[in-house]
Amino acid sequence: MESLRQAQFAALDLMRRVQGHALGAIGFDPAELKHRILASGDHWRLRDYGGREPPLLIVAAPIKRPYIWDLGPNLSVIRNCLNHDLRIYLLEWIAPTASGGHVGLDECARAISECVARIATEPKSTKPFLIGHSLGGTLAAVFCACEPRAVRGLLLLGAPLCFQPATNRFRDALVSMIPPDLSETDIIPGSLLSHASAFASPDTFVWHRLTDAAMSLGDLRALDVHARVERWALDETPLPGKLVHQIAEWLYRENRFCRGDLTVLGHTIGPSCLDIPMLAVVNTADDVAPLASIEPFLDALPAKDVALIKYPGEIGIALQHLGILLGREAYARIWPKIIGWLASHR
Repeated sequence: MESLRQAQFAALDLMRRVQGHALGAIGFDPAELKHRILASGDHWRLRDYGGREPPLLIVAAPIKRPYIWDLGPNLSVIRNCLNHDLRIYLLEWIAPTASGGHVGLDECARAISECVARIATEPKSTKPFLIGHSLGGTLAAVFCACEPRAVRGLLLLGAPLCFQPATNRFRDALVSMIPPDLSETDIIPGSLLSHASAFASPDTFVWHRLTDAAMSLGDLRALDVHARVERWALDETPLPGKLVHQIAEWLYRENRFCRGDLTVLGHTIGPSCLDIPMLAVVNTADDVAPLASIEPFLDALPAKDVALIKYPGEIGIALQHLGILLGREAYARIWPKIIGWLASHR
């Protein structure tokens, strides 16, 4: 039965990608900037977009495709950062093959380490800042706790680090749905996780999404954002079972990282290991990564150079969880603060 369920969702992945390609065919494909592949491994690639200094390494989330960072000329964190003279790199995760379910937190942290080391070999390069959104930020924080001296600072955008029970409805619902004996060897279809997220928080992924679309009917730019986000959301990619199992069990269910009891690359890590400059941005309207999913972690940090920006969310972004990457108010009011923080730490 489990194999049948996996096959059904794998077929659904294909169907959703076909729907996404149809949206792309009528003009909603991403318009990604040119880049070169600077380095690669069996489950990752390091993109180099050029720019000046200092280097900023984007750690993409393992769920979906990384072009959410670069949807188009007016919807691109990457273009915005390049316009402010940053040198931009992006760590892209490669979808696992039939025998590639072995990638877990160790392998992800090792990939980030290899990327950081490779960036350091570039002419005139210095230690990079790391930035990540959602689970990309979680993975970036895990690496920084293992190798804090390898980076200049860490920026977290809607990235959950604390998973205390009864503080986050999305976390509680997701934990109740995911079986603790989830296989570490399977490939997990992306649509399975999409459906699990929608069941865990229908308000976030269904009703608020529809409400936002309805309230954007008179705004052509907002409707364009909705169509491009839908194109991205349909572009499902499978994940390694080992990584899904470890995130679900070690982070969401057991809260090991925030408790200081997570072992990655032979290090037992937690907030006490992150003695580096940090900036966290939280969308207070986001149920996926609310304030309660980051504030207790920040409070436990030994570093004094820690800043928190609260962003109230906005209309016209499809999903509040993506607001910091796509919102007009985010680009007008929040990103200047992020760029200013980076400038003050050069």
